[in-house]
Amino acid sequence: MTGEYEVVIGLEIHCELKTKTKIFCSCPTDFGAEPNTQCCPVCMGLPGALPVLNRLIVEYAVKAGLATNCTIASRSKQDRKNYFYPDLPKAYQISQYDLPLCEHGYLNIETGSGAKRIGITRIHIEEDAGKLVHDDRLGTLVDMNRCGVPLIEIVTEPDLRSAEEVRAFLQKLRAILIYTGVSDCKMNKGEFRCDVNLSVRKKGESTLGVRTEIKNLNSFSFIISAIEYESKRQIDMLESGDPVIQETRRFDPATGKTYSMRTKENADDYRYFPDPDLAPIEVTGDMLRDWRASIPKLPDERKAEYVSQYGITAYDAEMIVSRIEVADLFERCAALTTHTKIVANLIITEVFRLLENDDAEVPFSPEQIASLAEMLGTGRINTGTAKQVLKEIAGTELDPETIVKERGLEQVSDIALLEKVVQEVLEENPKPANDYRSGKTAAIQALIGKAMAKTNGRGNAVIIGQLLKKQLS
Repeated sequence: MTGEYEVVIGLEIHCELKTKTKIFCSCPTDFGAEPNTQCCPVCMGLPGALPVLNRLIVEYAVKAGLATNCTIASRSKQDRKNYFYPDLPKAYQISQYDLPLCEHGYLNIETGSGAKRIGITRIHIEEDAGKLVHDDRLGTLVDMNRCGVPLIEIVTEPDLRSAEEVRAFLQKLRAILIYTGVSDCKMNKGEFRCDVNLSVRKKGESTLGVRTEIKNLNSFSFIISAIEYESKRQIDMLESGDPVIQETRRFDPATGKTYSMRTKENADDYRYFPDPDLAPIEVTGDMLRDWRASIPKLPDERKAEYVSQYGITAYDAEMIVSRIEVADLFERCAALTTHTKIVANLIITEVFRLLENDDAEVPFSPEQIASLAEMLGTGRINTGTAKQVLKEIAGTELDPETIVKERGLEQVSDIALLEKVVQEVLEENPKPANDYRSGKTAAIQALIGKAMAKTNGRGNAVIIGQLLKKQLS
């Protein structure tokens, strides 16, 4: 049934900017402070308090726009977006409506079927709201520390067609924002979060279906699960003849389901109008030139270098550059060993697997990874040993080569010894041997596994395979 439908997804990403003070006042933006200790009359919206725009916010927003191929407005303004919510003390949010700072950008992502371009509609600046804390005993409490924390909102075109494309886009975008230095994008601190606008339609149709918005998703795994559940929910509704309602929904990680929050507002409901207390924003040519020059090498440029200099695939390079700390690790390893393809493979298959969450730090030094790559590349150890050593040295300063030497983990490549092992395996396992001779070539894997077990995982699997084939034929 799901094969008859197409999922259409657009994103609204909120990213907290890396400033020491808020967008319109001098209150600090430190994470984890005691509730209601980082607020003042301006961010509380008290009568007579006037906002003053933090210039660094404009610079960071423009850098984000330049790094995502946007057109930068030479003149824009800020607007009041009116709605009531308990953690929004002014009963309006200062945002941008019809004249955003950045428009008409794009990012290219790598998918299983090749490269794809995702359009970016706009990037605008705005202030964050406060935070509600729900307590079983005390009820709902309000923490105003987050009021006025500077945000950029990045809105995409409805160009995404699957959860995996969404993951690839968000990872690429997050990497760019970190590379440019405009945000740390710590998802566990709410610095990078996403609203998913999703609809479904029959394949081949051009008209968009009725969309729902899933609010405030702050982990890649939650985003994937929410998209998969909501897609199936909407398809089931259409198949049963029930209409999909335009609404805002939330995702519950405990159940893996989305639940209705409220009917979706439209732009008219917000009653936008220009903020009378804030002057228009003007970006000059000199500002653009200086800000563009301060942007470092971005993921796509690094990716192209990895493909051309080290011969790794575009897909693997895209994975490596998706996290700046992993890209830095790869480059430092490449300076220590010529076995760069092995380094890339270790990072993609093992290092990423050992990173516990989206914000985890890399638990290895370049010297450790390069040492393992050298031993793998020269045949001193096999892949199984490399994985075993990696698990042991994670988060330590242990030397892989010392561990391999002291524990006798070097790969066994002695032909005479391996011939004896192969002979024993064939005598002890006649069934897979006969299966192979009768044409079931996959049976040789079982025999290789038996031989590896006899060498405590240290046998050269390539040589063992060659010897087995020779004996079996």
